[in-house]
Parts: sequence; C-alpha cells; structure tokens
Amino acid sequence: MLSNLLPSPLHPAIVHLPIALTILVPLFAVGALVAIRRGARPLVAWGITTALLSALAGSAWVSLETGEQQEDVVEAVVPERAFESHEEAAEAFLLLSVAVLGVASVGLLRNRAGSAARVVATVGTLALVVGGYRVGHSGGALVYTHGAASAYTSGTAGLAAEGPARTADPDDDR
Repeated sequence: MLSNLLPSPLHPAIVHLPIALTILVPLFAVGALVAIRRGARPLVAWGITTALLSALAGSAWVSLETGEQQEDVVEAVVPERAFESHEEAAEAFLLLSVAVLGVASVGLLRNRAGSAARVVATVGTLALVVGGYRVGHSGGALVYTHGAASAYTSGTAGLAAEGPARTADPDDDR
C-alpha cells in the first residue's frame, strides 16, 4: 500500500523540495538570462526556469496542504500564534510563487514583453528567497523552539491530538 511507503508525518519530508527549489530557481533564472543574451532561444533557456518555477509553486502547495493536514496534532503542542505565523508565511509564499510563475510564463515569448517579463521574474525569484526564508525560519522555530516534533515522538504521538493537559502513562497500551 502506498501509505506504507510515505514518511509519517509527511509535511517535514515534503517541505525540503520547495526549500531547495527556492535556492536553485534564481540561479537558473540568471543563467537563462545570460544564455538568451548570448543567443539561446528563450523558449528553451527560459523554459527550464519556468518549469522549475512550476515545480516550486506545486511543491509549495503540497507543503501547505500537508501542513494543514497535520495542524491539529501540532497545534496541541505549540503556541497558536507561532503556528499561525508559519501558516501565514507559507500562504504568502505560495501566492508569490504563483505570481512569479505567471510573470515567468510571459517570459517564454520572444518579443519585448517576454524580455521584460524575464527580468521581472528574475527579480521575483529573489523575493521568493526572502519569502522562503520566512517560511523556513518560522517552521524551524516550530520544531526547535516550540517542540513541534514532540507531537510525533514515540509515546506522545497519539497523546498530542488529545491535548496538552494529558500526561503519558507508561502502562497505557495505546
């Protein structure tokens, strides 16, 4: 069964893809601009950047969805404001990644609008680095400052969903 092959919780495993793409996309965007300036066809050179931005937006959406699926368990362990801060940063990042993807798609054109869109999208990829940092930093704070991982550690995984007031009973067979 597929669920046996997937890590649990899924969110921490998934979030590393958009983090990596956030770092790589600006490098590919600058490389594509240089390649196009040297004579490469925009559809080919910029197409790679656009595909990476598409993967970034898609993986950001999947990360947001998996985070929302695990919200109840983690909220029982961490302060609500810290969780909301992370969620808001993730939502803003997703919107920004979709916006940059939209602009980058115009960059596939060979005309003047395409050229301008490529430059704007490249600047947008740098904004994505800042947005990605905010999401990653707030997620790291959930884990390392607020102990979000304790919601899934052995002996407490099932207890966190029931609320922080319950203490673990070593004789409990659940």
